[in-house]
Amino acid sequence: MRIFHDDRQRLHAPALELHNGGFTTYAETPARAEAILAVLGITETPPDRGDAAILAVHDADYLAFLQAAPGMWREAGRPGDAIPYAFPVVGRRPLKLSRIDALMGRYAFDATTPITADAYTSSYWSAQSAVAAAEAVLGDEHVAFALCRPPGHHAGADYCGGYCHINAAAVAAQALRNSGCGRVAVLDIDYHHGNGTQDVFWTRHDVFYASVHADPSNDYPFFWGHADETGEGDGRGATLNLPLPHGTRLDAFRRAQATALDAIARFAPDALVVSFGADTWFGDPISHFALETPDYSVLARDVARCSWPTAIVMEGGYAVDALGHNVASFLSGF
Repeated sequence: MRIFHDDRQRLHAPALELHNGGFTTYAETPARAEAILAVLGITETPPDRGDAAILAVHDADYLAFLQAAPGMWREAGRPGDAIPYAFPVVGRRPLKLSRIDALMGRYAFDATTPITADAYTSSYWSAQSAVAAAEAVLGDEHVAFALCRPPGHHAGADYCGGYCHINAAAVAAQALRNSGCGRVAVLDIDYHHGNGTQDVFWTRHDVFYASVHADPSNDYPFFWGHADETGEGDGRGATLNLPLPHGTRLDAFRRAQATALDAIARFAPDALVVSFGADTWFGDPISHFALETPDYSVLARDVARCSWPTAIVMEGGYAVDALGHNVASFLSGF
């Protein structure tokens, strides 16, 4: 299996995030990637394919803001990393905003995702890793892994959040479409719902999005991922959400994943993108499922049996000491 990662993905290193009413140590650290690399070993550096696939997913003004925000924050005399604090409740009106605080709220949906001086660079190369994995599975490889860090599935077309700035899984799916795949599916099996991916493809019929995740009635991101969300317009019926309760173990998770795979099979994709999060592990510090390390190979074998060309994109997983072994277990199932 070819594995893609660029060292620049580890540059983004916020010190703090706002969590449960106070500032705490940032959970999505470069150590996550380092822990995975320590177990998997050698990776390939992805080629730079430019921003065509990224711009096909993300708004150009939003990408420009990600690059400009750290400088604007410093020019305003602010210490530390840029973190938003004011958010529009009803909708983000297209006003001519100039103050950094207003722009942060315009382009973010939470206060857990600082924009550092390296956020754009790390996220750009995370997306390039995903594009390289997509290219690989359309070539001689049937499956490839993009060690994406920072993760991406919470980032929408014009917003960041949930530690995510550029949506690598959506970019991979779009790259597959750009390369001639008529239909692409995304299977999201991170603990948290991939609201950004859902939003990107919400009105499209050519990309099917299926997610198995914690019930958003009780868990982040709260406002997306409920079972009655199925898409709109041309995309109606091309979104499937399968929320599960706290404490979910392998049997229940596997049944939900089987439901997702059956729906994807009816969609008949030419290729699959898997948004894989290991934050479903029982010891994850910010999650509440109860999967064990050997369970990941079981879940992966179920996906592999479907025989679709598959690009695996890394999402969450915050128990750093176990993360590499959990990822290795999942990849071993292929």
